[in-house]
Amino acid sequence: MEIIGALLISTLAGLSTILGGLVILFKFKEENITKFITASLAFSLSIMIGISITDLIPESTYILLQTYGLTKGIILCLMLFVIGIILIKYLNKLIARAEKNKSDLYKLGILNMLALILHNFPEGIATFMSSYKDMELGLKLALAISFHNIPEGICIAVPIYYATKSKKEAILKTFYSGIAEPIGAILAFIFLHKFISNSLISLILILVAGIMITLAIDGILPKAQKFNLKKYLYLGIGVGGALIIFNYLVF
Repeated sequence: MEIIGALLISTLAGLSTILGGLVILFKFKEENITKFITASLAFSLSIMIGISITDLIPESTYILLQTYGLTKGIILCLMLFVIGIILIKYLNKLIARAEKNKSDLYKLGILNMLALILHNFPEGIATFMSSYKDMELGLKLALAISFHNIPEGICIAVPIYYATKSKKEAILKTFYSGIAEPIGAILAFIFLHKFISNSLISLILILVAGIMITLAIDGILPKAQKFNLKKYLYLGIGVGGALIIFNYLVF
């Protein structure tokens, strides 16, 4: 029963990503589409950087320093962060080759999806293991994860929808990202429950932080600046920043 409950909690937390993707169902006038894209991309990059700076990096670094000591802990953090930067740049090149006939906005959506799958996978492990040990703790963690999974769905759905005009494809891609969380939970139970530790999850999340910050600065920011709508750029960044601060203070 504990296993089923833990799996259900991690599934609901992961699939909350789809709620963010549903923003594409709202209709916008043609002249407002570029404003919406600019604000949404700015919001996305703010969320990605904010989650990394306020959540992933501090908590993971603290655990790694406790586990490995000051010198080794810092070296591991820097090494995994740099690997994350290199990995997303490499993925960018691969996607550019594989999707050479697609628009830059579509490629950005795919990159967002891949980055957030990597992010959601260890989150699924953490949610499942927490829920398995303590259902109340798992629910609290799932609520916090759901809160930032919703804007992550926007990161994926908006660029893909406006590149393809396909609501089905945009929602499907957010589903792929969200389902990574329960998949991570299942794999954790089958293969890793004997080996999973806070330090292993922290190493993965430092890697993910490097990926998300690089993607936000190198990938999303240039696209958000493309339409030269600074007012909506700053609006998106401001709303995303406010949401991150609220999430940090409440959870």
